[in-house]
Amino acid sequence: MSFLILEDGAVFHGESVGAPGRAFGEAVFTTAMAGYQEVVTDPSFCGQIVCFTAPMIGNYGVADTRLESSAPHSTAVVMREARGPAWTDWLSEQGIPALTGVDTRALVLHLRDRGAMRGAVVTDGEPAEALAAVLEQPSMTGAALAGRVSTTEPYAFSAEGDVRIAVVDYGAKRSIMRRLATYGAAVTVFPHDVDTDTLAGFDGVLLSNGPGDPEPLHAEVAVLRDLLGRVPVLGICLGHQLLALAAGLKTSKLPFGHRGANHPVLEVATGRVLVTSQNHGFAVERSAERAPTYVSLYDDTVEGIAYPDLHARSVQFHPEAGPGPHDAWPILGGWVEEVRNATS
Repeated sequence: MSFLILEDGAVFHGESVGAPGRAFGEAVFTTAMAGYQEVVTDPSFCGQIVCFTAPMIGNYGVADTRLESSAPHSTAVVMREARGPAWTDWLSEQGIPALTGVDTRALVLHLRDRGAMRGAVVTDGEPAEALAAVLEQPSMTGAALAGRVSTTEPYAFSAEGDVRIAVVDYGAKRSIMRRLATYGAAVTVFPHDVDTDTLAGFDGVLLSNGPGDPEPLHAEVAVLRDLLGRVPVLGICLGHQLLALAAGLKTSKLPFGHRGANHPVLEVATGRVLVTSQNHGFAVERSAERAPTYVSLYDDTVEGIAYPDLHARSVQFHPEAGPGPHDAWPILGGWVEEVRNATS
């Protein structure tokens, strides 16, 4: 018997099409209609069971050029209809349990009503035994996961460029570094525990996306607090949240998060609406001290903040996309140009 079981006891049956066994994680859903391989290899999905809302997944195969990291980070995958064999063979080879034939509409409605929660994908077992194991798993709240997905050593992603950018890898997607290099930056990637002085030696610092709860990352926040004002900083996703904590703001967990490639965001200064790629379960709380520069048109949550006095700004969404629309590409390109002008 193959199934997904949630911590509240709800069971969703399906057919196993990935690796055998069982996998635990926070059950979440993404509304992206393409980019399934990018989703599974996005480090921000570390520790999560991903349900795709799109009705058919795997219909255009797989390719190494679509990988956002060197290995998958989703613990399991849940689909309405999996197409193969390339996609399902790839999941099996990567050791990822996966289900097809699941009523994903019912599952998504359940998660929207009750919130993201712990769960398990089981390819051969009994629900009662699996539920007991699920209830022993840690919550995503309080989970410091950046150290699990970050590089352990610095490396040069792109040596050529007229502006030197340091990327702090809390779980960085390759698309971020590729986009920076496209805009003419020499990109060096550092581990999540890099020190302040090392970062201050670069022309600009980009704080990457990543998984888990930002609040327990006290050491990383302390580094950013010391860095602010010394060098231009741009934060993305988890980097946005850590920057906010360093500036004295607060974060909290969303009921079911924002995950997809079709999230509308209002650019406050212009009234322009960007269709964005998103993947996060936590958000920065509103504050009278820092008005948001971008706002979600789904739930009015903070999607961006500027700190002009500290030469820093950040966005909750993914301007590099990968997968997703390219509306926000100019945010990265414009920031690189600003850093370039500041150094000339």
